[in-house]
Amino acid sequence: MRIPSTSVADYIRQIPEERKPAFNALMDVFRANLPEGFSEGLGYGMPAFVVPHSIYPDGYHCKPAEPLPFISIASQKNFIALYHMGIYAIPELYSWWTEEFPKHSKKKLDMGKSCVRFKKPEDIPMELIAELATKVTVDQWVNVYENNIKR
Repeated sequence: MRIPSTSVADYIRQIPEERKPAFNALMDVFRANLPEGFSEGLGYGMPAFVVPHSIYPDGYHCKPAEPLPFISIASQKNFIALYHMGIYAIPELYSWWTEEFPKHSKKKLDMGKSCVRFKKPEDIPMELIAELATKVTVDQWVNVYENNIKR
């Protein structure tokens, strides 16, 4: 489900009312906990946190005019999706996430590659996601990207 929008605020205005508190809380968790250097905006039509061109001028290899993506959040038809490229690209982070998730949620982890799906907003483990947000710096992400993904 694509929500046509011109800004993060515009995107959030258009999502279902029952999801807005959780969606805003997720955005706030990343705003408060991501290491310095990531910037907020829209990426591929959804709220995102990226490595800006001012830090990584090459941009994303698929679309160099776009900044290097790292995290995106979307309101899909049946769930809120968290796309965290670090979970997909860093095996140690994936292991940590999959081991920690059951300690913070009674729900089974619903995940595919970088996408974590939350069917009910109240089931989003905000404290765990806050910790996840601190795990990768901009420099680390650029290094992982250049060594494993950009090729």
